[in-house]
Amino acid sequence: MVSAAEQLAKNMNFGSFAKATELKNRLWFTLGALLVYRLGTFIPIPGVNPIAFAEAFKSQSSGILGMFNMFAGGAVERLAIFALNIMPYISASIIMQLMTSVVPSMEALKKEGEAGRKQINQYTRYLTVALAAFQAYGIAVGLEGSRGQSGAVVLDPGWFFRMTTVITLVGGTMFLMWLGEQITARGVGNGTSLIIMAGIVAGLPSAIAGLFELTRQGAIGPVMLIGLLALMLATVAGIVFIERAQRRLLIQYPKRQMGNKVFQGDASHLPLKMNTSGVIPPIFASSLLLLPITAAQFAQGSGPEWLQNIVAMLGRGQPLYFAVYVALILFFAFFYTAVVFNPQETADNLRKYGGFIPGIRPGAKTAEFIDYVLTRITVVGAIYLALICVLPEVLIAYLGVPFYFGGTSLLIAVSVTMDTVAQIQSHLVAQQYEGLIKKAKLKGSSR
Repeated sequence: MVSAAEQLAKNMNFGSFAKATELKNRLWFTLGALLVYRLGTFIPIPGVNPIAFAEAFKSQSSGILGMFNMFAGGAVERLAIFALNIMPYISASIIMQLMTSVVPSMEALKKEGEAGRKQINQYTRYLTVALAAFQAYGIAVGLEGSRGQSGAVVLDPGWFFRMTTVITLVGGTMFLMWLGEQITARGVGNGTSLIIMAGIVAGLPSAIAGLFELTRQGAIGPVMLIGLLALMLATVAGIVFIERAQRRLLIQYPKRQMGNKVFQGDASHLPLKMNTSGVIPPIFASSLLLLPITAAQFAQGSGPEWLQNIVAMLGRGQPLYFAVYVALILFFAFFYTAVVFNPQETADNLRKYGGFIPGIRPGAKTAEFIDYVLTRITVVGAIYLALICVLPEVLIAYLGVPFYFGGTSLLIAVSVTMDTVAQIQSHLVAQQYEGLIKKAKLKGSSR
């Protein structure tokens, strides 16, 4: 049997999209917001010699700073007002989610519903300002000690430069945080994820052109080029396959009697995604890797020796970098799954509406069974995330090929695109339902 929603989805075409005025407005708003973001990545902060900074950045672009620049859409390379991107907000969100699971007062605030959620969001904003100010000040101090072949990076070092840099970078981060919230509320898709994806996708044309240029110059052979492109396609195919994979638990509903009529029991499925946490673990892991060494990377050569050793060991392509990255991805895959899906709450809702899993007692036993199944598929999902994010970068690092796109960037781009397309389809389905309801009302009024 084909459900009504599936039938409507099959009937959707360009004509139904043309009639969806609200969806078109949301799409235009999303595109306009992303355009504003891209323009901001080209506005440099004041007081910096761009030529000297470009020379200083070039010597460090192959490390983790280059990964940060990829997420920021080239804003770090140009030292733009959006150089911090939205990473401080993501770091603040991680800390707040950890606190809501550990601190009893924060956990109680989370259970208060909408009012508690607004208060937690406010705390997240305050923490974002603090983290962004810390990173911005470290960058300002590091820039004052940096030099390129053309001279000093900072034209007039001092407290005035530090304060203006902190205000500019923190203001850019807070603006992006606000812009992401506006996209989520008034546009299509998750605003934070779309901003990160826009930064990644913006470098795709130049990355592909650079890859073909390396082939033309003989730096890499045609076989290597075909292998890298095949690796990209295989990674995308694997992401699409796993992101759409589900473990469906059969749910039975007993017979119901209403008056003199007896309604047959129904059956449905409880879908559990193979990767419940989505793209969040790689973003969180990247954010935490970038947080402690952002300032130290700029101040390379002038900071403490132990700090420089940490920066060197956490360089992109180093064994410690891969080990920490994998560990963080695995941790956040389980942690975020536990945050967004509560087996006990799901079991209570099933018992409330009379649903049960065949062979499993309602209540605590159902919650244990759901948690058991969810843990098993989360293990597979976490391993998939680690392989997708790390394996291409390991191959590229050991092959010595300067390639822009790794598994993390492809995962973010493909996953966010799939989520956005799914939201667009849901808007079109809602539009179809509204049209059917209006037609039904008109027929009813004409009788």
